[in-house]
Amino acid sequence: MTRAVVIGLSAVVVAIRDGEAVALTVRHGGAGDPAGLPFGPFDPDADRTFELALRAYVTAQTRFDLGYVEQLYTFGDAGRDAPLADLGDGAGASRVISVGYLALAPAAVDTHFAGSEWRPWSRIFPWEDWRTGRPDALDAVEAALRAWAGADAQKLARARLLFALDGAPWNEERVLDRYELLYEAGLVPEAARDRSEAAPLRSDALTIALGEPMISDHRRILATALGRLRGKLKYRPVVFELMPDAFTLSALQRTVEAIAGVPLHKQNFRRALERADLLQGLGRQDVDTGGRPAELFRFRREILGARPVGGLSLPLLRD
Repeated sequence: MTRAVVIGLSAVVVAIRDGEAVALTVRHGGAGDPAGLPFGPFDPDADRTFELALRAYVTAQTRFDLGYVEQLYTFGDAGRDAPLADLGDGAGASRVISVGYLALAPAAVDTHFAGSEWRPWSRIFPWEDWRTGRPDALDAVEAALRAWAGADAQKLARARLLFALDGAPWNEERVLDRYELLYEAGLVPEAARDRSEAAPLRSDALTIALGEPMISDHRRILATALGRLRGKLKYRPVVFELMPDAFTLSALQRTVEAIAGVPLHKQNFRRALERADLLQGLGRQDVDTGGRPAELFRFRREILGARPVGGLSLPLLRD
């Protein structure tokens, strides 16, 4: 018997809260189950478009209304756990095709809905935050990867390249590649789950270092979104979708650093902003900075229709 193919819609909703990049998650199961992204099946009879259906799912599951949205990627690999496979008739689905979307919000407003939560990316991918230097989580991750690679030079070379081992440079955009290597190595909990194997015993340090698992393929979708957003910072002004109407330059830099996961050189960052001519001073100051008042700026959104607009330069802070 031919089984149906289900099209699922998943949303990675990103905002900044207390200087941290956060994603909107939902508990689809019980309190002890892993979190997931807002998602639901596409109904070709009832839903006019993917995006409208997605917006309706997010609002229904979190009471949060989406603003900026773009299609991210289509996920359909066999062997990955799929929560939409049960169609309710006992037949199941031979494959679930998940269409992922990236949504950006200027504020992580409280959803006030049971099971929904803004979750920091650093809890899901602890090895991705280099803002204060090499993450402590990488010590346990590195040891586990070296044990998995053993004498296999090719595996070890991949681990070195992706996780900046042995002095290799860190590439912040390769989030998905890093997660997929951990999945291939059987280190993340989702790997054992999808292979119907018992989860291996881990030390507490490694368990924490590997981050919080998510249902289905949702951590993979989230990794794809983070890598996409980090890359897009450099060629499109998407960071301003995460900013309020008025902001300080320090707040803008902290937002860019929270997304990119790397520290930026303050003076060089501000010079790059001036050259890009994306901002306009508002002639007033923010007096709630906790120190000397700072000038407020706005993004010159009107230029988007007047000329090609690039992203932001990310001048790294070197040791």
